[in-house]
Amino acid sequence: MIERTLVLVKPDGVYRALIGKSIAAFEDAGLKVIGIKMVKPDRSIVDKHYVADEEYLKSIGAKTINSYKKRGIEVKDTELQIGQRIRGYLFDYLTNKPVVAMVVEGNEAVANVKKITGATSPTDADRSSIRGMYSSDSYDLADAKKRAIKNMLHVSGDKADAAREVPLWFKESELVEYKRSDESMLYD
Repeated sequence: MIERTLVLVKPDGVYRALIGKSIAAFEDAGLKVIGIKMVKPDRSIVDKHYVADEEYLKSIGAKTINSYKKRGIEVKDTELQIGQRIRGYLFDYLTNKPVVAMVVEGNEAVANVKKITGATSPTDADRSSIRGMYSSDSYDLADAKKRAIKNMLHVSGDKADAAREVPLWFKESELVEYKRSDESMLYD
C-alpha cells in the first residue's frame, strides 16, 4: 500500500551535513521525497508535534526504560516522568534550530522508513541503519547531559502518527506528485 510519512532531520543531522545521506537511503530503497523544506520550528509546531498526551508521554518513557533495562541500568522515575522530561528536552533541542522536514512516499513507507532509520536509541540501532551508521548517542548519555538524544532523525511511529504529523509540517499544496523513472519496476 502506498503511504506517506514524515521525516525530520534534526539539528544534529543538519549540522553534521547528513541531510543528503538520509535522503539517499530512502531513495535507494525505492521511496520518494514528495515534500521537503528547511525550517526553524517555533514552540507552537513543536508543541503540536510532541503532544502532551499522557499515553504518548508514557510510550516515550517506556522506550527509554526498555533501553535502560537492556543495559542493566536501574530506573526510578515513572514512564510519565521520563516522557515529560524528554518532551522538555526535545522542545529545547528543536525550537529555533535548523530542521529539514520531508514527506516520504512509497510502498509501506511508514514501516520501511522506520527500518531504514533504525532504533530510536542509536546504540540499539542496526549498524546498517542511518542511526546505526551515523550516531552513537544513548538514552543514558542524553539523560546525564540533560538533553534530547541526538539520533539525527524523527520518523512517524505508525500510520496514525504519520496522518497527524504530515499536515502539521506541510500544506497539501507543498507536496508534489510525480513518478520516479523506476516506479513501474517497483510497483507494477
